[in-house]
Formats: sequence, structure tokens, C-alpha cells
Amino acid sequence: MIVLQSLVFTIIGPDRPGVVEQISRCVNDQACNWLGSRMSRLGGKFAGIIHVEGDAGQLELLKSDLDKLSDLTVVVEKGDSDGQPAQKTIVVTMLGLDRPGIVREVSCELVARQLNVLDLETDISRAAMTGDPMFHGRAVVACGGGEDLVALSERLDEISHNLGVDIEIEET
Repeated sequence: MIVLQSLVFTIIGPDRPGVVEQISRCVNDQACNWLGSRMSRLGGKFAGIIHVEGDAGQLELLKSDLDKLSDLTVVVEKGDSDGQPAQKTIVVTMLGLDRPGIVREVSCELVARQLNVLDLETDISRAAMTGDPMFHGRAVVACGGGEDLVALSERLDEISHNLGVDIEIEET
């Protein structure tokens, strides 16, 4: 009986055509299964996080193959079982003129309520009319179900007012 295990690895390096193909070839050559990933170009670098599964021997060979990727820095961790129970989630969106502290203020409020950020995406773009930098953020947050979302919404409204950023909560 084959017992499947998983790995989560991060990769960062120069952004260039073929990085994803190079990584996927390593995964495929060891007959591992690509479960999920997030990849992006950030600060001119390729940055990715990837979750794979396979038997222990395959995963060891995959780690060795990943270590041989000369221009990429790879950090590998053993993954946990994904058999977690379904969680209630909320989505927190943020939009406004960019300024330091937006992610810090919102994440501080979430952790104070023991809420876990499952996914966070942020970006800066230029405002259409002025060209000013605009911050866009979207966080998927796990809730246990007993949270006072009205109180959270009120507190995020205060933060929104203080920072001059629109912050909205949506139950999913």
C-alpha cells in the first residue's frame, strides 16, 4: 500500500520565460501530483509556492531535483494533511490611496479576534485620473462561526476612516 505524503515548497529567483515549465518538469519527472500553487512576478522576481504529493521516495527525489535548479532559491517543507474540515470564510477587500500600514492595521485586527488569513492578494496600480498609487487588497479569512462580524465590521470601519481606505467584509 502506497502512503501519499505532501510537500510545500517556495521558489524565488530571476523572472524569465520557462521557470514554471522547469519546476513542473521536476514534479512530473518524479511522478508527483501538483495539488495547488500561487505564483507571481513581484519586484522583478519570480515568486511561487507549490503543494505537491507523492510517495516518500518520489518526494525525496523531487527535493534533490529542486536543489539542482541553479538560479532559483527553493525552500521545502513537509506538508500537512489537507483533510481539514470545511471552514466558514469571509472576504475582506481593501481599496484606497496607497500608504504604509494598511495590511498591518487590518491583519492586527484579524489576529486580535483569532481569525486566520487563508489567502491574501495585494497590488498597487495607478489611479485613472491622477496617476496616484492605489492599493488593492483581498483577504480570505477563516472564521470559526462564533465571531461577532458586526463588531469586526465596525472596527474595520474605524480603521477605514483613519487610513482613508475603503474596507469591506463579505460573508461567503
